[in-house]
Amino acid sequence: MSVPPAPPTEPADRFGRPPTGWRLRLFTVIFEADTRSGRLFDLALVWLILASVAVVMLDSFASVHARWGGVFSVLEWVFTVLFTLEYLARLACVQRPGRYAGSVFGIIDLLAVLPTWAALVVPGLHALIDVRALRLLRLFRILKLAAYIAEYRALGEALMASRRKILVFLSFVLLVTVVMGSLMYAVEGPRNGFDNIPVSIYWAISTMTTVGFGDITPKTGLGRLIASIMMLVGWGTLAVPTGIVSAEFTALRFRSPHPPTTRTCPACLTEGHAIGAQYCSDCGAPLPDPRS
Repeated sequence: MSVPPAPPTEPADRFGRPPTGWRLRLFTVIFEADTRSGRLFDLALVWLILASVAVVMLDSFASVHARWGGVFSVLEWVFTVLFTLEYLARLACVQRPGRYAGSVFGIIDLLAVLPTWAALVVPGLHALIDVRALRLLRLFRILKLAAYIAEYRALGEALMASRRKILVFLSFVLLVTVVMGSLMYAVEGPRNGFDNIPVSIYWAISTMTTVGFGDITPKTGLGRLIASIMMLVGWGTLAVPTGIVSAEFTALRFRSPHPPTTRTCPACLTEGHAIGAQYCSDCGAPLPDPRS
């Protein structure tokens, strides 16, 4: 008996799964990471993304650009054409392409190819090609390995669950920095670099977070005593939000013991079957081996 299915790692069904035909086969390859063809597609896309970002980074070196600029330009157009075809394929294989185009990753997909095409039409927009680094964000969608995406989603849910506690904590930190910054302005004054209260608050924030840039330092004994207290307070308060989020994260893990997958029943197209499931929990049809 199979365990109850967990939610899919990427809610591709909200874009509309085609019922039959070439669109369903294309949908399975692009959006299903638990099939052999889907894994190969994702792997090829990952390497394309990494190669395209590497070209962007290498092209930023003046000496490298002077020697290999022509090659990088050709490679960039190759990447742009491939990613454009991939974006159009995603729009073509879903029932609601407008919903996909308006989703977060749909917008990122568009931004990954739009700068190059825009630079072709308007040469002055060539600087926008640096936005191609957004392709790195697509790795979170392409690497649909259940273990990693489950933890990423759980971390986001833990942050949302603890947002009120974190807000209260940040309010306390803001109150402390305002009070201590104002006190340092009164103690040190403009003669020692504390020109006004906002500058003093900036010093308090950099000191409390243990950054300590050193551009503003207290000169008096009382000011150094206040700075020492700020350092100790900051060292102790840094662990508070970590503890809050860790507690929520642990509680969430106990509530969600089964990692989500994108395994799909070939008969009824139900998603979210567990890794070890052998039969569909809805229609009872045998599930394909995820290793095949």
